Amino acid sequence: MREAFGASFGVDPGYLNTAGIGVPPDFVADSLHEVITRWSEGRIAATEFDEPVARAKEGFADLVGVPSDRVSAGSSVSQLVGTVAAGVPAGSSVLVVEREFTSVTFPFAVQRDRGVRVTEVPPNRLLEAVPEHDVVAVSLVQSADGRVFRPEELRAAAEQHGVRVLLDVSQAAGWMPLELEWAEWIVGCGYKWLMTPRGAAWLATRPEVLDLPRAHGANWYAGQDPRNNLYGLPLRLADGAGAFDASPDWFAQVGAAAALGWLTTVDLASVREHCLELAGALCAELEAPPPESPIVSLDAADAVAELRAAGVRCTARDGRLRLAFHLYNTEADVRLVSDALRRNPSAPLR
Repeated sequence: MREAFGASFGVDPGYLNTAGIGVPPDFVADSLHEVITRWSEGRIAATEFDEPVARAKEGFADLVGVPSDRVSAGSSVSQLVGTVAAGVPAGSSVLVVEREFTSVTFPFAVQRDRGVRVTEVPPNRLLEAVPEHDVVAVSLVQSADGRVFRPEELRAAAEQHGVRVLLDVSQAAGWMPLELEWAEWIVGCGYKWLMTPRGAAWLATRPEVLDLPRAHGANWYAGQDPRNNLYGLPLRLADGAGAFDASPDWFAQVGAAAALGWLTTVDLASVREHCLELAGALCAELEAPPPESPIVSLDAADAVAELRAAGVRCTARDGRLRLAFHLYNTEADVRLVSDALRRNPSAPLR
């Protein structure tokens, strides 16, 4: 049991895989246990899930700094990016960085039959390459190594040259304070740093580009009046971002409403400081370069098995050891990793 930022967590010591799967506060898990119990007893109604869907949208909007009426609810980043990618004009040039997570790149790449071209550049060339393209699609914090792209620099480069921007905040929202109202599209999943169940994701869209994509996933829940929108034509989609809502994963949205609602009350500047201090302390212990984010990437992929044997939950990504520190982690986790890695002298740390 751990206490962090006013919440209790049942997470075990050594859990450093939030970049893969976040661990919820106990009250979030409790909310799911309660509704699943009622489901197993036949005591739920579909209408009771509308409120959690709306609350989760509001929470995501607050965490990324946009009005809630710009937010659509989906189930995954790739599904939502796919909607955007299908709507960019034929012949568009899309800029991404090398080794970007494929949920950001693949949806654009499959549009090649419409002449959509996707160009990869090294991360340190992203800003200078912006003027040559129509759209930039990038994870604000990179999944593989925790590299951070500064939003203000992306904004300045894009606005100067009239380039549209899609930001994936899946590895940023939940520990990094964000004000991204300027970006055309902001997408994020819930099950990492936002600590929701898998199956909840969101897309925030600026009004001026809302008409670009077609609602290929049009469904009853995206209708003007979902509960009275179940049968027959004509097409009657909701106005605005609601037209792109997916039929919700009920239980994921229950957890998301609880987790995001709580995160909006937490001082994220303090969360950022806490996470970066822990990540920085580990890097200092190991004489590795200081990290840009709470994600620490080390040239020690061969140490994963030994770390797991020592009780550390971690993973290897892109050929490197990846560790991630969230608000529920402590200095004890730093010591656990440091001690285990020092027992592995063959692992180069850089």
